[in-house]
Amino acid sequence: MRLFLLASTLVLATPALAQKAPVTAEYSVGAQYDTTHVYVPEDQFDSFVTSFQATFGGTTSKQGVFQVTPTTSLTKSQLVLTPAGTVSVFGFKTPIPFPFGDERTGYLVTDLDAAVASAVKHGAVRRLVTFPDPIGRDSLIQWPGGVNMQLYWHTTKPSYAPLQTVPENRIYLTADVADRFVKSWVGYARAKVTADDRAAPGVEVGEPGKTIRRISITSGYGKMVVFVTDGLLPWPYGRDMTGYGVPDLDATLAKAKAAGVETLVQPVAAAGGRSTIVRFPGGYIAEIHSPAGK
Repeated sequence: MRLFLLASTLVLATPALAQKAPVTAEYSVGAQYDTTHVYVPEDQFDSFVTSFQATFGGTTSKQGVFQVTPTTSLTKSQLVLTPAGTVSVFGFKTPIPFPFGDERTGYLVTDLDAAVASAVKHGAVRRLVTFPDPIGRDSLIQWPGGVNMQLYWHTTKPSYAPLQTVPENRIYLTADVADRFVKSWVGYARAKVTADDRAAPGVEVGEPGKTIRRISITSGYGKMVVFVTDGLLPWPYGRDMTGYGVPDLDATLAKAKAAGVETLVQPVAAAGGRSTIVRFPGGYIAEIHSPAGK
């Protein structure tokens, strides 16, 4: 316990007088502004958009052709805004400049420069300098474990309806780096670890007979699930960047099948419900889950 000199008298510092640790600023805007980045071949762009909307409902933004990278390129671009989550779809007409194409999620922030600085303070690295795009500014960052994300800011703040179910950012890591990633993300995002199951069934990641660690995290940026495994994952596990919650899994799969979506993993029991993995036209792989009995 510290001692302070006050009026030539030694007094003990009380908890009320003790200095509080600084709190990380909050830069998130809302889960409805978090978008999974989906890169598809240009000739399969429309079929992906149609199938995704048919599966989850919702609306689309107007399709356009833009330069969204700081170096010369051209891509089709469109948002699909569904009650279960939003995707930013890209169908490049030109080769995709590095380091674009492997960022999993775009997060809208209130102050891009401050958010990037905070991310770096908490262990992230910038993959390139912040750059302007047609409607705002962007930055790509990487967290411990090679988790790549985009932070973005719009000149005119968008206005999207709240989601009915918040999607999960699904991250697969080994024990070597999982705790470092969680510490970095929780510190930056002012997030809470809502569950840390160190004996979750391995069948959830295609490893029946084993146990894994499953860490659930929530923040203003939405939900995140970190799977800590031995890395010996059968395909397609690890390729599923986002998990979408739906009220009725069987009904959703029926709509998906009618829209040309392929079921890669049949539904299994997972985290108190049922889970499956599907592949949309264009190659996008995603997890879909619902409560038990649905």
